[in-house]
Amino acid sequence: MSFNTGGSFPASLAPAQKKLTLQDNYLSFNGDAAGGDPVNNFAQQYLPELYEAEVERYGNRTLGGFLRMVGAEMPMTSDQVIWSEQNRLHVGYSNATTTVAGAFDIRVDLDLSAAFPGGNSPSGAVRQGQTILIADRATGLVTAKALVQSVANSGVGTLVNDRLECTLYETAAGAFPAALAGANLTNLFVYGSEYGKGSVGMSGSIQPQFTQFSNSPIILKDNFEINGSDTAQIGWVEVATEDGTSGYLWYLKSESETRLRFDDYLEMSMVEGEKMTQANISFNYGPTAASSDIKGTEGLFAAIEARGNVYSGFAGAAAPGSGALGDFDTILKQLDKQGAIEENMLFLSRSTALDFDDMIAAQAGGGYSSTASASYGLFDNEEDMALNFGFSGFRRGSYDFYKTDWKYLNDASTRGLSSAIDGVMIPAGTTTVYDQMMGTNIRRPFLHVRYRASETEDRRYKSWITGSVGGAYTSDLDAMRVNFLSERCLVTQAANNFVLFKGA
Repeated sequence: MSFNTGGSFPASLAPAQKKLTLQDNYLSFNGDAAGGDPVNNFAQQYLPELYEAEVERYGNRTLGGFLRMVGAEMPMTSDQVIWSEQNRLHVGYSNATTTVAGAFDIRVDLDLSAAFPGGNSPSGAVRQGQTILIADRATGLVTAKALVQSVANSGVGTLVNDRLECTLYETAAGAFPAALAGANLTNLFVYGSEYGKGSVGMSGSIQPQFTQFSNSPIILKDNFEINGSDTAQIGWVEVATEDGTSGYLWYLKSESETRLRFDDYLEMSMVEGEKMTQANISFNYGPTAASSDIKGTEGLFAAIEARGNVYSGFAGAAAPGSGALGDFDTILKQLDKQGAIEENMLFLSRSTALDFDDMIAAQAGGGYSSTASASYGLFDNEEDMALNFGFSGFRRGSYDFYKTDWKYLNDASTRGLSSAIDGVMIPAGTTTVYDQMMGTNIRRPFLHVRYRASETEDRRYKSWITGSVGGAYTSDLDAMRVNFLSERCLVTQAANNFVLFKGA
């Protein structure tokens, strides 16, 4: 009788002439002869030098922290959050048409489409007796001033009070600038009024209006599952993750990385979220095929694209430094037209951050200083505090800026795959609103997260274990399932003060 070595038995049962430590008798390690690597195994008489810990070749891989630096998180009890924002105080119109005609010197037909989008019967707000300044839309250099003598309807659709009959102040109708007349579009604003002695008061009044915005929360989920047997499996690689987890149980690393990845998803969803524009969209999840309506949510980038300022090609083809300064001054002029918030934070990609460094260095005579002419008011004027958060500061005009790299835009597995977004400028201001849950007025950052919560349910960040392993006894499944859930949305208020830097 003899062993059959034709393949019906494992190699460990192959007969040998002598008692030896053979390759077939031991587990191999790191051997890949097919791949051209040397075949190392435990049969050799020399032990390898073993590094038990993984090498962190990608450094800290998490991307979170952006919203924690610039915003706050607050509960909400509804499927929708609605907020109102003030409109401008003064009356101004663009794309008006001015002609030398009518009973007085000039006739101005207002363009109400931009001021009253979607309105049924939009009405102009300029009244009789008011004084206006008219400027050409092309350059803004050619101007004229006039007194509104009468207000009427042009007869176009249902527009009301959109035709102004005016008398010019400084020039006769025959000498009216050609750049303001005919097919040339003009801009105008009201700067005051003038009445004669003994005249009646101004007719009509302006009712303030507000603009309303809303956003809806989305539900985010993830999970990690491992069978009960593998939870007792000891590995030779020491676990060490970003959240401090350590040990030789490999499933601890898997669970930890799932949690870290979910944490990053919470932030990235608030940055990248888009509202669903397709009608009647639903998806079926799980074996029960239960449908769920998908609404989407408005993220930071979408809000700035829709209601904020978008600047493309920062420091374009111009020389570094000087080109960037010219571009940056253009942005400052735009900020002057908006809320003119003094302190702003810049979160930039690596290439755009270097453009800013070159710009500042050029102004400092070639010697870059991140603190030159800086005021750290946002950080209680403590430079160390700002640097601990990764910010460097500089001042231009009447504005203070705090600049830092945004890892999300550089990471090769996220926005580093795309060059569409180069950075974002976020104002450091706050707004006062009435909080229904707290029953008082509170100050909130322009950028903050709202999550679903009530007295019985808090959906800010839920984590629970199911199965029959790891302390859970919820089913007869021999596994541990760690579940993650959150329901939240981002509120971007006063988006007109935000700036999105886009690639050229």
